[in-house]
Amino acid sequence: MVVTKQGLFHQKMVAPIAVSSPKSTLLQNPIYFGDLSSSFVGGSLKCLCFNLKPRPQRRELTNLVVASATPSVTNSNASGRFYFNFTGFPFPLGPFLNRRSIRTEAVKGCIWLFEQEQALGFSSVSTNIRMTVIKLKSGGLWIHAPIAPTDECIQLIKELGAPVEYIVLPTFAYEHKVFVGPFSRKFPRAQVWVAPRQWSWPLNLPLEFFGIFRAKTLKDENLSVPWAGEIEQKILSSPEVGIGPYVEVAFYHKPSKTLLVTDAVIFVPRQPPECISKESLLASAKNGLAVKLLSKGKKVPDEPVVDDKRNRQKGWKRMVLQILFLGPSNLLEPNASFDQMSQKLIVSPIVKTLVFSKVPEKVREWVDSILRDWRFKRIIPAHFAAPINASRSDFRAAFAFLDEFLGESNAAWPSLSLLFSSIMGKAASYFPPDDMRTLSSLDQFLVSVGAVKKTVSGRKR
Repeated sequence: MVVTKQGLFHQKMVAPIAVSSPKSTLLQNPIYFGDLSSSFVGGSLKCLCFNLKPRPQRRELTNLVVASATPSVTNSNASGRFYFNFTGFPFPLGPFLNRRSIRTEAVKGCIWLFEQEQALGFSSVSTNIRMTVIKLKSGGLWIHAPIAPTDECIQLIKELGAPVEYIVLPTFAYEHKVFVGPFSRKFPRAQVWVAPRQWSWPLNLPLEFFGIFRAKTLKDENLSVPWAGEIEQKILSSPEVGIGPYVEVAFYHKPSKTLLVTDAVIFVPRQPPECISKESLLASAKNGLAVKLLSKGKKVPDEPVVDDKRNRQKGWKRMVLQILFLGPSNLLEPNASFDQMSQKLIVSPIVKTLVFSKVPEKVREWVDSILRDWRFKRIIPAHFAAPINASRSDFRAAFAFLDEFLGESNAAWPSLSLLFSSIMGKAASYFPPDDMRTLSSLDQFLVSVGAVKKTVSGRKR
């Protein structure tokens, strides 16, 4: 997809060009140059991704809480954050020149989270993108969903004092795939493993076009992977819901009882992630064109935005609603909708509407398998807040909407408990209808033109 993994079609776009050496020569695009001796020539130019050395210079009515994490202390300066990035089709994924990396310790001496800002093109809409690093009993590191390998990011990894043994791509989503090639070149001895059924759009290109070479493919519940004694895996591999399938691999770290997902669930925090710049937050707080279009007809004041906590918070709320709904009902006054979507474990409205609602039987099978076999006590997604202290019942509640698509009676009449919770505005799977209007219209349009299938597990909706 293109908009952000929570955004429109889940950034499955085109191959990048990644250059990790200023001495490399671009011949024909897309190309990946992992080092001075390697090159790959392919199709047409779609995006660019350079990693060059710069010149000197309370949970509400729920038991969910975001677990505490210990921030890192690093001497890295802004020069170590340079990363020229211009990728994605039709919207590039920013920031284009500077990516700050934040490291936190989620489980002491065992799991670390690395975050960077991810912006949608030239807009003021940003969220965070997360890489998770687990230290195995072997002493090596297992890396989930790599982020941009800036000098600062690599230094923060090296400070852990352990070799990188495995690099794992848990999804087919472009926003994660684009960094695997450049990242793996920083750790040439590490094994690269990828989710099955990788694809890209509008051209379905092989992984080599993304700079990913000699990768091994993950298999469902495979006990032969080298980390099987500590980390288990379950694959959600759906039928094609439109231009391609949806693929995501969930992992369970047994020693810490931690569930790792990519986009399946999220937890929107009240406060913006530390990695999102104040400039992005303040830009989103301005009453620009998007606010004027999405103001419910109210007069939009043209007032300056000062740098204070209130405006940064307003900017974050507007970002969240645009990421989750594309066109929320009211950006001028985002508080009510934001409060409904934050501080609880949910499935993103976009993923629910465009993907999971189309293949509910596959999703239910995957969810039930996770709930049956894994007794996790925390969840780490690839976006928004983490780690999340969440139980299996919280995870199940986030997928309660599947009842609407499975079982003839439930499809027309939701359960009384879910209906009551929806009226009270508490249900994890309930989204404000006014905010869903744009997304629902988009879904209907995509179905009408054949971009997304209307059938649900063989039945017409």
